[in-house]
Amino acid sequence: MNAILQSEEFCGRCMTKRIAETILLYGFIGIGTTLGLAFLAAPSVSINAFESPNAQRIFYWHVPAAWAAFIAFGFLFVGSAMWFFKRSNAGWRMHVAGAEAGLATGLMTVWSGMVWGAAEWGVPWDWTDVRLNTFGLLTFLALFLVLGRQSQPDGVETRDTFSSFGLFGFVLVPVTYVATRLWQIRHPGPVIGGGEEGSLNSEMGLILLVGAISFTLFIIGHMLMSMRITSLEQRLESIQEAMDKV
Repeated sequence: MNAILQSEEFCGRCMTKRIAETILLYGFIGIGTTLGLAFLAAPSVSINAFESPNAQRIFYWHVPAAWAAFIAFGFLFVGSAMWFFKRSNAGWRMHVAGAEAGLATGLMTVWSGMVWGAAEWGVPWDWTDVRLNTFGLLTFLALFLVLGRQSQPDGVETRDTFSSFGLFGFVLVPVTYVATRLWQIRHPGPVIGGGEEGSLNSEMGLILLVGAISFTLFIIGHMLMSMRITSLEQRLESIQEAMDKV
């Protein structure tokens, strides 16, 4: 009976792995397609609208990457809460996955934003822009959580420390979201839902939609893979502890 249950459990894990790999693959393909559409198919904008009109094409990558990063930071917050208040191992795996996915998409967002900033503003970074700096802090938080977890032994105190950072750091998400609505310095206003300035034609909207779907698939696949790896690490640690006691 135990052998049957273990076999079913193994098959379930293999199926989860295949699903995660498939979703992640489609996400990568979609992200590459989005970048290709941005440079080859996206309509041009008025030369009077930007200092460097062609540089705005990076936004078809930048905006979906930022969207995916917010999703990742949302999972980071939920996972942190599940561990901190419920001592849920699944919550801790979600915390780890959210931090890693947030770091990946956060770096994509920061990189693409710096490319556009260098072309449009003449400098890759503006320390006076609220959204730019709050998002940079979010990405730095994800980097701190990822590197910190890897450098510290796993345990209740370590998890409590990093999950508390995940909880309190989430306050930067709503601040970043409303930043250009309250303090529009250099960063452009909302692309969608921002009035006339945030309106998009159908071609632009379609490419952004492809990007949003692609980055969402990437986030889902990335997190499923990360949670599976963390689960395997925990199982290995428990086996090692059991062997040490023998």
